[in-house]
Parts: sequence; C-alpha cells; structure tokens
Amino acid sequence: MDVDFELPPETDPRRVEIRSWLSENPNPTGRQLAEAGYVAPHWPTPFGLAADPIHQLIIDDELRSAGVRRPNNPIGIGWAGPTLLAAGTEAQQHKHLIGLLSGEEIWCQLFSEPGAGSDLAALSTRAVKDGDEWVVNGQKIWTSLGHEAKYGILIARTDPDESKQRGISYFICKMDSPGIEIRPIPEMTGGHTFNEVFMTDLRLPADSLVGNVNDGWRLAKVTLSNERVSLSGAGALWGMGPDAGDLLNLVRKAGGVTDVVMRHRLADMYIRSEILRLIRLRTVTSAIAGREPGPEASVRKVLADEHGQEIMGIAKDLAGAAGMLSDTGPLGTDVGIWQYGYLFAPALTIGGGTGDVQRNIISERVLGLPHDVDVEQGNTWSESQRSG
Repeated sequence: MDVDFELPPETDPRRVEIRSWLSENPNPTGRQLAEAGYVAPHWPTPFGLAADPIHQLIIDDELRSAGVRRPNNPIGIGWAGPTLLAAGTEAQQHKHLIGLLSGEEIWCQLFSEPGAGSDLAALSTRAVKDGDEWVVNGQKIWTSLGHEAKYGILIARTDPDESKQRGISYFICKMDSPGIEIRPIPEMTGGHTFNEVFMTDLRLPADSLVGNVNDGWRLAKVTLSNERVSLSGAGALWGMGPDAGDLLNLVRKAGGVTDVVMRHRLADMYIRSEILRLIRLRTVTSAIAGREPGPEASVRKVLADEHGQEIMGIAKDLAGAAGMLSDTGPLGTDVGIWQYGYLFAPALTIGGGTGDVQRNIISERVLGLPHDVDVEQGNTWSESQRSG
C-alpha cells in the first residue's frame, strides 16, 4: 500500500493564517467561509484558493480542530459548481457560485428518468428552442432535495436526430418556475429525500444553457482536475452518521460481547473499515504526488456502500429483540440515528451509481475484461452507464 505523506507542523504559515482568520471569525457563517475560500479551497479564485492537496488538508485540519463545519450542499458543491467553473459563463459563475458554496442556495440534480436510470443517455425529456427561451417537457425521478432546492442542474434532449449522447444539453433550472411540479417519494424511514419532478411547458431563459448546445453529455461527467482532497473519515451513510469506530466504541462501553459469531462479525467490520481508511490515504498520497487518480474511487464506493449496510445491520442485531422497536439503539443505547440508518442503508448500493455499474467499471478499466453487450442497442452497455 503506497501511503507516504506528512502534514506540515503547527508553525506552518498557512496554519497560522487560518487560525488568525478563525480568531476573527470564531463562529463563521456559510457565507463567511465561502467568501474566504474555505468551502472549496481547491477551486480557483475568487471562489476558492487554488489550494494544492497539502493546503487543502491543512484547511481541513484547522477547521476540524476549531469545530467549524462547512455548509452542506452536495449537488451544488460536488456537481453544479465544478461544471459552472468548467463551462459556465462569467455571469453564471458570479450569479450562482457564492450562494452555492455558502449553502444559502441548495441545488438538486435533474438527470435520472423513469425510463433512463443507469442508462442516462436514454433520457427523453425534451428542450425545444422558442425564440429566446427553451421549452422543456418531461419527467425526472429520484431527485434528491428537489423539494428544498432553489436551482437544479438539468439535462434534456435538444436534438433527437443526433446520437443518444450528442443530442443532450445542460441547463440551470430554477425550481420554483411555472411548469414545475414536485411530488415527494416517501421512504420507509418515515421521511423523504427523493422526489419526482414533472416539467410541463417549462420555459427557461436562454442564459440557462451551460456550455454549448448538444454538449450536455460531456458536461454531465465534468469534474475538476484538481479535485477535493480530504483526510476526514466518512460516516456510514454517504458521509453522514456514525462509522464503524462509533459502533465499536458502543460495544467497548458495554463491556464487549460474548457471542462468538458476533465477535467475528465485529472483527470483519473493523478490518473493512481499516481497508477503506488505507484506500483513502492512498488516494490522498496520489493527489499530493501529482499522480492521476487510479481505480480507487470505484473500488472504494463499492466497498464503502456495502460496509455501510454491514455497520447498520450489525447495529440492529446488537439491539436484539428491541431492534424491532423504533426507540432503541444497539446494546440498549439511545436510538440516535441507528434506526434511521438501518432503514436508509439499502439505498447505499443503488444511489449514485449502483454496485453492479461500479463493478463493471472496475472489471473493464482495472482488470481489462471485455464490455458487457447491450443486445438491443448493439453496442457496449457500460458506455452509456459511465455517469450512473
């Protein structure tokens, strides 16, 4: 395992600068963090600091030590922002990026459709030019945070005569526009994160288009070359909630477990958590060394999603018969997020690219195995799955 880096000492000028800023802003708002460049420091100025990997890790370390949390806007910061930086106009960038980074304007993603889930390029939502506007008709599904979002990133077919990938364009969509209907998809957790979105004669102004017409497929897969680097561990639920260490701490406080099978399950869980931690460190090492990211991203997603389900399953079993109730956590602890986590965990291996899609990517790009064949289309299945 190639892991080789060391964080700069406490006296590093970059640390001193961040601490000085934090002393002046002890409880920074999301906007203050965004304007200081600390939300996405790897972004170019004026929205970030063009920070190299080590600088990013220093900022993470100092913010974490000060108990400062960045705004949570996953689609905005992770998808919309990088795409606007890569292909948006200067006007689009200055209109949207600070509000996006600050968390004041939540974004959602209008990509998946009932008939085009993993096969994203098969989407049927149409956008037709009408004077200075685009008229959009279609349906999207599994739109996370669609009911809270101010803006969405939308891909729609603008040229039905082009090939599946080439006839798609990329738009910014204001979510309270006339012609948009948002219907919640209730979950067994009792809440709802996902939504159906119906667009009927939705009119988008010309400046909603990002990049060039019919170039939306490429933009849907855009990421910045200087991607975010982080040492922080991720919770079991796509970065949220507890991790394996939290569950093991509960077991230790309870005096351990005597059941041999459960002891083996806990040991296996710990081993997998360590493997994921080392993969994360290996990714950071590659970034610091200026190397292109390897297959670790797909490998890590497959392992992490199944590991999250493993953690929540063990937590439920540690609750014993009380696990059937909604108010008891593992080993008689308060329920906390454990009950919600157990019910949410089945989504982990589906959302953001299913485990099967990720395994196909690994088999083709890492192991060199042949592509799966899409019999109906006569071409390779996974070529249309890349952004699953």
